[in-house]
Amino acid sequence: MTPQPMHTPSDFLPGTVSLVGAGPGDPELLTLKAVRAIGAATVLLVDDLVSDAVLAHASPRARIVHVGKRGGCKSTPQAFIEKLMVMAASEGEVVVRLKGGDPFIFGRGGEEVEALRAAGIEVQVVNGITSGLAGLTSLGVPLTHREHAHGVVFVTGHAKPGDRGTDWKALAATARDARLTLVIYMGVSGSQQIQTELLTGLPAHTPVAVIQHATLPEQRHAVTTLGQLRATIEREGLGSPAVIVVGHVVSGIAALQTPLPLARTA
Repeated sequence: MTPQPMHTPSDFLPGTVSLVGAGPGDPELLTLKAVRAIGAATVLLVDDLVSDAVLAHASPRARIVHVGKRGGCKSTPQAFIEKLMVMAASEGEVVVRLKGGDPFIFGRGGEEVEALRAAGIEVQVVNGITSGLAGLTSLGVPLTHREHAHGVVFVTGHAKPGDRGTDWKALAATARDARLTLVIYMGVSGSQQIQTELLTGLPAHTPVAVIQHATLPEQRHAVTTLGQLRATIEREGLGSPAVIVVGHVVSGIAALQTPLPLARTA
């Protein structure tokens, strides 16, 4: 099999679209390829959570169109965003759809790829670091651990209208039996239901962390238990965008916050 050449700046051609992950917020967490894609774009369709520091990599000649997509807020219709991408690419623009986190993790990237391919538009995806990973990492704790978690599940707490959503009771039983970490996106508004249903399979003392604005200067977090999840969110005034991490790996945060004993001197 012949080795494939590495991508070059010529990958970002007129009439093409790149779905680019802007990561969790900190511009230093952008990939090199994401920076190149942003700089090559003549049109950028930008999500609401993408910071100005990320957009600083765009060409001063680029046209930036803000197409807000944020849970719980008024959003640009998905069909309209897809129409804009098709129109711009058809006009010969180098189009970048700049999305918070990773385009293929709760970013509707799959829907956009399908729409672009159906229109005959060449599309590529540039991955970004997802907030579900970056949030807990920013606190110095892993999502998996040989002693505490054999795997991790990324799950949304926000179902589309008419969808039953996640079966939290079944997921709780699976997480308990398989020793999994649960990373819940867009779950703050539905945290009471999530808490109630997870408690059918997980004990109330299960550690939980809620991380808001992961990796940004305004990041806030709270460490609690599953039995106190909703009460903690209300007491601390935590809101979206935030991720909720459920599992015994979270207990490592408390360990990190415990001062080390002073070394004895002779």
